[in-house]
Amino acid sequence: MPADLNALLVFALVAEARSFRSAADRLGVTRSAVSQTIRRLEEGLGIALVLRTTRSVSLTEAGERLHAEVGPALAEMRAALERTAMLTGQPRGRLRLAVSSIAERFLAGPFLATFLATHPEVELDITVTDEEFDIVGEGYDAGVRLGEVIEQDMIAIPIAGDERQLAVCAPAYRDRFGVPSHPAELARHRCIGWRPAPGEAPYRWEFAKGGKEFRVAVPPTVTTNDMALMIKLATAGAGISFGMEESFRPFLDRGELIAVLEDYCPFFAGFYLYYPSRRNLAPKLRALVDHLQSSRSLGPPGR
Repeated sequence: MPADLNALLVFALVAEARSFRSAADRLGVTRSAVSQTIRRLEEGLGIALVLRTTRSVSLTEAGERLHAEVGPALAEMRAALERTAMLTGQPRGRLRLAVSSIAERFLAGPFLATFLATHPEVELDITVTDEEFDIVGEGYDAGVRLGEVIEQDMIAIPIAGDERQLAVCAPAYRDRFGVPSHPAELARHRCIGWRPAPGEAPYRWEFAKGGKEFRVAVPPTVTTNDMALMIKLATAGAGISFGMEESFRPFLDRGELIAVLEDYCPFFAGFYLYYPSRRNLAPKLRALVDHLQSSRSLGPPGR
């Protein structure tokens, strides 16, 4: 009969202490319970492991060999359990996050910097990606996405209020080509579009009016998966671009870009930190949630 790990652990404690009583005290059980466990182990293996006398406990040759084989492994297992138990206290360890590339406020720096300063034993491992995938299956602790694409079975914490997408261009483009008064007119303009990956169709620009949403398939003059390049081209007057307002906000504030078609760009639910529902949340993730809920580092909501 194969031995169970509990019996091997009891045997290792007896072998280390050379005492049934010491092993029983460490385990918080009776000496009789330890003796019975060793007896069952010996019966299962079909060989004596421990020599007992009224004054001492020693190991047989088989017992010495078994202890030499399993002792180090059991010690490492106990140490691993102790290290895991430590994680229930002070936030520590690697925190893996999958974050949308357009979650500008989360990725800007101050929020994450203050979190790390508060919790120096936490190591952040952040993957910036716009792919939609199962964060649990891929081994991530949490993710950051727009609320509309988060699965219903996730816990979601708002980051900074509502957001909106804007169409923008440089003043120089407006002065040279004018600006559309309706999204349908975008087909007559030079546009800078976004696609998530090679081989995929360019992203359709989304608008709404009077509570009715609609999409416009804009034929871009330039298509890229890099928002930074889109902004550079737009500020250089290459055309009209479309994206999250917070990505454009610094350039709008400096007058390098202007918003167009604002009447067709309503607010919607913004970015959320999300993670699977768990009864015992790891301290490192709990610390991030608490920091998010108490911090003002991400700035004011979109409106």
